[in-house]
Amino acid sequence: MKIKLPFKTALFSVALVCGIASAPLSSAASQTVRVGIMSGEDEDIWRTVAANAAKHGITVKLTTFSDYTQPNEALAQHDLDLNAFQHKPYLDAQVKARHYDIVPAGYTYVQPIGLYSRKWKSIDALPQNATIGVPNDPSNEGRALLLLQANGLIRLRENVGLLPTARDIADNPKHVQIKELDAGIVGRAIDDLDAAVVNTGWAFKSGIKVPQERIAQEKVTDNPYRNFLAVNAKDAQAPWVKELLESYQQANVASVILSVYHGAVLPAWDGAPSK
Repeated sequence: MKIKLPFKTALFSVALVCGIASAPLSSAASQTVRVGIMSGEDEDIWRTVAANAAKHGITVKLTTFSDYTQPNEALAQHDLDLNAFQHKPYLDAQVKARHYDIVPAGYTYVQPIGLYSRKWKSIDALPQNATIGVPNDPSNEGRALLLLQANGLIRLRENVGLLPTARDIADNPKHVQIKELDAGIVGRAIDDLDAAVVNTGWAFKSGIKVPQERIAQEKVTDNPYRNFLAVNAKDAQAPWVKELLESYQQANVASVILSVYHGAVLPAWDGAPSK
């Protein structure tokens, strides 16, 4: 029995048309691919992807979500054919917790996570006992704590990998207080915090000025948090996956990514333009 999820759906070809649930993929040359993404700027990106995909005979049917836990569940339940919203540490945590048989199918973009503040202009200005908000899901909390460590606010115990928690803090010279909040809430709570580690997408949605209010950012080079297209493992070698990936990894899509995110999000596939 499939669960019901609160999401909205739109059908993309070259134009955007409202739609409802479609049949699963057929083997015909012309086919519909049901894609799940987070609502917001990515909808603009996928208009361009859809126009590229139409040249392959693919119609993109888009479903937008506001909760990070839903797109993988919808994919696992075969309510979607593909989703595009996550990085590998997040998928690994979801697979471990929920036993999904979902695999990456090609890189899209990277969103360097940032530390934002409206009270302090730099890391050094943060006071003793400062309260710092972090996302509470395992992969993004780990990412946030690694960012705080990279900027000298805390030291984590050795060999914690990519998924440390607040319990892994070994040294805290400023005695900062870590406040765990839902990823969609932490940015909106910035006025009540000394600083907050916020995913780029949620920072925009929360009204944070990106990058003006950012006082620290993770490095982009060798970043393990590149986002990708994801599919059920049984579909990994399907021709439509390759064609949709090719439709995404194009210069016109890279241009839209840089435009809609004002340079705060970068195309992440090999050879992609960065400006």
